[in-house]
Amino acid sequence: MSQETIPTIPFADLGKDLSAPDSDAIWALLSQELGRSNKKIIVLDDDPTGVQTVHGIYVYTSWDSPSIEAGFREEGPLFFVLTNSRGMTAQETARVHRDIGRTIAAAARAQGRDFILISRSDSTLRGHYPLETETLKAVLEEETGLSFDGEIICPFFMEGGRYTIGNVHYVKIQDALIPAAQTEFAGDKTFGYRHSDLREWVEEKTAGAFTKDKVRAVPLELLRSPSAEEGAEKICALLMECSGFSKVIVNALCYEDIALFTAALYRAIAQEKRFLIRSAAALPKVMGGIPTKPLLEVKDLFPESRLSSNPRGGLVMIGSHVQKTSRQLELLMEKEGLSAIEFNVHLVTEEEKFSQEIERVQALCNESLEAGRSTVVYTSRELLVLNTGNKEDELRVSLKIAAAITGFVSGLSGQPRYIIAKGGITSSEIGTIALGVKKALVLGQILPGIPVWLTGEESRFPHTPYIIFPGNVGEEGDLRRIVDMLE
Repeated sequence: MSQETIPTIPFADLGKDLSAPDSDAIWALLSQELGRSNKKIIVLDDDPTGVQTVHGIYVYTSWDSPSIEAGFREEGPLFFVLTNSRGMTAQETARVHRDIGRTIAAAARAQGRDFILISRSDSTLRGHYPLETETLKAVLEEETGLSFDGEIICPFFMEGGRYTIGNVHYVKIQDALIPAAQTEFAGDKTFGYRHSDLREWVEEKTAGAFTKDKVRAVPLELLRSPSAEEGAEKICALLMECSGFSKVIVNALCYEDIALFTAALYRAIAQEKRFLIRSAAALPKVMGGIPTKPLLEVKDLFPESRLSSNPRGGLVMIGSHVQKTSRQLELLMEKEGLSAIEFNVHLVTEEEKFSQEIERVQALCNESLEAGRSTVVYTSRELLVLNTGNKEDELRVSLKIAAAITGFVSGLSGQPRYIIAKGGITSSEIGTIALGVKKALVLGQILPGIPVWLTGEESRFPHTPYIIFPGNVGEEGDLRRIVDMLE
């Protein structure tokens, strides 16, 4: 983990030295710019959690030509494509993004429609960066003959407590804002990093190809200009200076900051500047003009008769290992009548014992659900460390464990009353493989940052709400709160 000395910030002090944004003027300005754009927004999501701010849009789990072409034909301004690339090796990720780039370019040509491409990834800075956006840039420039002037980097995600201040990215933990490189997320075995200052993070991740002094930044002081119009013009001017795929960091404390930046970005795009975007979940919502929707209630997820008529228990699958998830699990397991089944993942290196463990967990899971008990299947909380010196060995083992977890859902003897998946790789594998989802409608969020898919007709359990709970999101009691809501 980083040895940096950036201090933490009391959450109560957030933005105290800045003027408040002119909310009405900012949203009015953004509305004008949205009305002038006819470009399709395509969001490539490296795990299923990126829809945690939107509703009424579709997620495709394939990037083949029919899926991409269908997305272009939709009436809405944007669509998501689930790549699940955070669960891939670097080589697989590069191959997938080359394929996606070519497919998007072909679909855009066929339909005569221009597009804006967003690479949506983790708000705590984990993922295949800069590999994904560099691969997309190379392929799209080759396929279209156009060139990208810059790359927008915007990890702000208010629902998850992620803020960027003075170019430093922070994670809210309890009542404090902690520099991201000083959190457990920066110690990720595959995607770890040492810097919280996003300029230094870019230099680190690009191995010096883009040095910190060459990284532009949109400061909060500019986003809080005396007038929205003045701020938008100045930010647009900054963006118009970009060339050679230069990097632009976006500071933000609230959605108004993102809205003003987005208005300026649309102005620059209208003047034929081209950008790729690497962001967390907030920016796609604002760029697509998706209005805020109240949190979902049980009646929004299930017709009353459907929830009450299923005699089986509900199923919670937990693969995430971060501390937040472990604490949420602890509180869930205090629930009376809950059946908790631990999956010993430390047997993964012993093939026969691992197979026996899978059979044991599957049998217990089916027995519990058929008896009408709510059931949680969770991986051992002690982190498995291989110490091979190869980051991708850790990823391969993670995928083997994820495949086993997915198999538990594939092996269900009947449909549970509900399904909750905790963790990005876990939720992706269950959604695409076990449930067989090809296209899902995003209903909204059941709690802040926790999205719900409505499965398609083609899925194993059609028209079923599937709750995707990111590993690094939510208050301590949120997992228990959701289960209580559904019973």
